[in-house]
Amino acid sequence: MALKDRFRLRVGCTFTYRLAGSVPALVQVAARRGESVDVLRETWELDPAASLDELSDPYGNTIHRTTLGPGTSHVRYDATVGVPGQPDEVRPGAHQHAIEALPAEALHHLLASRYCESDALAPTALDLFGDGPAGWPLGQAICDWVHENVRFREGSSDLTTSARDVFARREGVCRDFAHLFIAFCRAMNIPARYVFGYLPDLFVDPSSSPMDFCAWAEVYLDGRWWTFDPRNNQRRVGRVVVGRGRDAVDVAMVTTWGAAELTGFEVWAEESAG
Repeated sequence: MALKDRFRLRVGCTFTYRLAGSVPALVQVAARRGESVDVLRETWELDPAASLDELSDPYGNTIHRTTLGPGTSHVRYDATVGVPGQPDEVRPGAHQHAIEALPAEALHHLLASRYCESDALAPTALDLFGDGPAGWPLGQAICDWVHENVRFREGSSDLTTSARDVFARREGVCRDFAHLFIAFCRAMNIPARYVFGYLPDLFVDPSSSPMDFCAWAEVYLDGRWWTFDPRNNQRRVGRVVVGRGRDAVDVAMVTTWGAAELTGFEVWAEESAG
């Protein structure tokens, strides 16, 4: 496989639930339009059939509102997208802004949040990274540390696991890597936000685990946001953003109000020959 200007990808997912009755739900799995991703085709399938209303949240994410069930309920999203054919951008000389010079959007992402307790982890961050240079080298040093000191283990965390837990346990899944990285960045005055989406295995060895959504982070340096991926710690081709926020609270894939047992889950992200 060779690098090219654009890649065409097929991305999507299926969720299957068992419900005793009808349950209102928010679904956030659609490729985020604009920026560098072109959504060429997308389809939704809901069984039983239900209405699907498109909403936008305070972070500009696209969310769909529906009602699931009762009985066995399936939600399926499938899309073809065009993405840049080059790896995530790098700028080793990107400078770190003084706090008083940050725009409001970035300033918001210096605050501690539910899963990223940057205030509590500030003394640790200063001990680990306080003697190093600021800007891009600091972001990369934090990314390197998290990648090298946290072990990836499926099933090692749950919905209550925060950055402090990950630091103490030294294991987690991709969202946990992102949360710890974000908390350390914020503690060192680098604005950082949580990102999740689809990440195909382009130019890397395929994972032995089933395809899943991927979580990474973006930091604000030199007047713009840059991608950092502490789980993989490498520049990748083909990221398709679904949502951004303070942490995973803001970008839940499916939120339900009522008992909904998840019985099936599948994700795909691969180059499309079409």
